[in-house]
Amino acid sequence: MKELFNTAVVTGGASGLGQALVSKLSESGFQVTVLDRHDGPQLASVRYVICDVTSESEVKSALNESAEKYGAARLIVNCAGVGKNARLLGRKGIHTLELFQEVMDVNVLGTFNVLRLATEQMIDLPLTENGQRGVIINISSIAAFDGQIGQAAYSASKAAVAGMTLPLARELGKHAIRVVTICPGVFMTPMVQAHVTLEVLDGLLQNAAWPKRPGKPEEFADFVMAVAANPMINGETIRLDGGLR
Repeated sequence: MKELFNTAVVTGGASGLGQALVSKLSESGFQVTVLDRHDGPQLASVRYVICDVTSESEVKSALNESAEKYGAARLIVNCAGVGKNARLLGRKGIHTLELFQEVMDVNVLGTFNVLRLATEQMIDLPLTENGQRGVIINISSIAAFDGQIGQAAYSASKAAVAGMTLPLARELGKHAIRVVTICPGVFMTPMVQAHVTLEVLDGLLQNAAWPKRPGKPEEFADFVMAVAANPMINGETIRLDGGLR
């Protein structure tokens, strides 16, 4: 796969699932540009660009920097996201519009902003040996389909990301660009640790078919690599959750 996809842009790659993927890409010889609000661990052939994914100017500047150094990326993975939860009618009052707007801005607008600007560069790349230009992998969540109490904003945002998949895959097929969405279940990341109690976590995992444990970030990274390597995976929204319902 390295010969086909050796340049990548990963958003939200300074921590959590994104960081695990960036480490895997680095180990595999990729030249990676990470768009994040924070720096991450120093790895071979990895550049961190402080960037707000909701900003057109910041994302465009970051992608231009990446293209000048490595060439336009053939692999785009949108991991950046926020998972703030609130009940509609909570103890502190009604769900605020500000919180809903923040979640939608980062998870939906940010994802769309990066993929549209990255695609603009990708369509000018030459075809690889197997006839494709690249792949865009967006990260949604099983909350898009099985949201819990307090996840109205998060679930709505992740459902929107999943909803982009097929229309974009159909549109970009003529450019030999694939679009795939991955919906992780419960993975042990800082976001999960910050927003999900151990009691709730154990309750959720009892509904998994197997394994009844949180996913490992490296398992997520391995799956992203497999999707990127297989040209027949396109226009699909895939759950990665151990059969959790």
